[in-house]
Order: sequence, then structure tokens, then C-alpha cells
Amino acid sequence: MKKLVIATRRSRLALWQAEHIAERLRKLRQGLQVELLPMSTRGDELIDRRLDQAGGKGLFVKELENAMADGRAHLAVHSMKDMPAELPPGFELAAITAREDPRDAFVSSKYKTFKEMPEGASVGTSSLRRQSQVVERHPGLEVLLLRGNVETRLAKLDRGEYGAIVLATAGLARLGLEGRITARLEVDDMLPAPGQGALGIECRSDDREVIALLMQLADPATSVCVRAERAVSRALGGSCTLPLAAYAIRVQGDRLRLRALVASADGKRVVRQQFEGVAADPEALGNRVAEDLRRRGAAEILGL
Repeated sequence: MKKLVIATRRSRLALWQAEHIAERLRKLRQGLQVELLPMSTRGDELIDRRLDQAGGKGLFVKELENAMADGRAHLAVHSMKDMPAELPPGFELAAITAREDPRDAFVSSKYKTFKEMPEGASVGTSSLRRQSQVVERHPGLEVLLLRGNVETRLAKLDRGEYGAIVLATAGLARLGLEGRITARLEVDDMLPAPGQGALGIECRSDDREVIALLMQLADPATSVCVRAERAVSRALGGSCTLPLAAYAIRVQGDRLRLRALVASADGKRVVRQQFEGVAADPEALGNRVAEDLRRRGAAEILGL
């Protein structure tokens, strides 16, 4: 294997992430040529609707998977929070890399916190997860749709279209835009999306040579946490149509603590749960949390 091609979305953040993995692969195998194949996805083109209305997270990955299936690319790099809980047959996640800051960021040029925002002030986000948690705690605020890449969202904020916006801290940091962060939202106030802050590397399940190489980039500690988080999402339907958050941390060596919530879009009904389990079986922990969320009302909220 002398050359690898990485399928990637065209946004500056996606290109940064793909090049970051490309550079790690070049260092891992001397002489390996790694190229990027930038592509536009359906999710990038549908910017006037929320993802849950347009078709879900798969809108960002289908074209990349097609490129791998027909041999134009060997792998794709994704933000794990944008990955569907179930991959189509023939594909697998070969590696989940070390997680960056998983928290969401409050970004505003007018206000320092949500609490400073007056009733009726607008908050921009495209995420039902963020929307439900904002309106639960701050019901007087108006949450408005905000789509587009990071730069587009910041430009809309700067034009005064929103009083504040909520973005992933990791994405801003990767683009050198940490200076735009007004406040990092602690997980007690804004529980992250499953996999937030981590990168996933997808490839064809039959490409054993590529898988063996990519596995060397995996971070075991991050992987078990993200696997637990994604198990919650998978057990509850696995779509971004779900106002669902999940976040796991390693505690006491071989154990994980997993927190999750399901909420109605208007924030009036929120079900939370937290359990601990063994790191050796993160999916079992995720399934346990999901089942308890169902039992306590999540199934009704989600219409399951």
C-alpha cells in the first residue's frame, strides 16, 4: 500500500480534520502518500432546514461512503457527533481518536452567559439537543435555526441575526477560533452529543490492510466512552431527530460513568439518567441507560 485517499466534506473544519489524520498516517508509515478527496454532501447543501427535518446525520456521510464503495477513496474522517449510530453494511469504524474538549461553547459579542440574555433574545442552533437544554433552563429565550459551516454561523452572529449561538468547542479550537468562545458550557448545564469532540475514521469492512493501519490511531480510553454513548443513541433509534445527549467518563480505573438525557424539543419534558458499569462492556452500559430512560418516559417523548 503506497497511497491512501481520504474522502472528506469541503468545509474548512472537515478539511482540517482530514489533513490532521493524513499527517498522522504519513508519520505512521514512511513513504505513504495520502491525498484528500473533498466532496459536497447532501447535508452541506440543505442549509434551510434542521437535520431532523432533512433526513438526519446520514446526509453528511452518504457521498463519502459511495466514494469508498466505488474505490475513489479508502477512508473517511468524521466528527463522531455527526455519525449515525448504525453504519451501512460493508463499512466499519476502524478507529476513534483521542477526544478533544467535548463541551459546547456559548458564543456572543453582546452577552457573557445565557443568564445575561433578556427575555425574547435569540439563540442560534440547528441541534434539537442544544435547543431542548437551552429552553429547559431559559424558557424566555427564542431558539432559532442556525445551519452552515462554522464560519457561516459566526458571520450570521456578527451580522446581528442572533444574540448568541452555540457551537462545539472542539470545532472552534481545531480552526484556531478559541478566541471566539465567550464561555465553555459545563456538562451539567449542556450535556454533549454522543461522540462530541472525537474523530472517527470509517473504511470498508473488507479492507483489512487499511483497517490494520487505522487501528494504530485509535485511542482506547476515548473509544470505550464513545461506544457507551453511541449505544444509548442506537438503542433509542440512532437519529439526530432525537433530542438526546450522552457523555461517558472513565472512573476508578476499569469503570465508566455514563450520563444521558432525552428531552422534548420545547424543553418541558426532560428525562435524565446516570449509571456506572465496566469499561470492558461499554455497550451494555449504554443499553442499560437507554432502557432506564425508556422506562422513565423517554419512549413517550420520542414516540417509540
